Amino acid sequence: MADYDRVLKCWGAVEADYTGNGGEVLTRLFKAHPDTQKLFPKFKGISQSELAGNALVAAHGATVLKKLGELLRAKGDHAAILHPMATTHANKHKIALNNFRLITEALVEVMKEKAGLDSAGQGALKRIMDCIIHDIDRYYKEIGFDG
Repeated sequence: MADYDRVLKCWGAVEADYTGNGGEVLTRLFKAHPDTQKLFPKFKGISQSELAGNALVAAHGATVLKKLGELLRAKGDHAAILHPMATTHANKHKIALNNFRLITEALVEVMKEKAGLDSAGQGALKRIMDCIIHDIDRYYKEIGFDG
């Protein structure tokens, strides 16, 4: 619980600009790991130089952060939120588990810079994401997706 409380303490700064912060998370992900951009068909034609400030990227980033906010507020009791998301990411989007680890890197950096997440908070966020990713992996295995 302490990890969730530590991260949620800074979450208001993320909520204040879901679109800007979400766009920043995805832009960093795509720039650090260009292959991840290919996982999003609607972003295929966007060049690296056009990522920052792109409305489609920012809108999807906002969606990602809103869902993460739900997961954080659930404080580990997230099966009802995570199971359908994992199912969609496996069956429809075919998102490998490692991509959740990669977006975690971008998320930690953005929260550090934009929300003032200190080093203890960064560790807490990484532990929370490890738990979420572990549960996604479990759901992937249940449905037979080798992510």
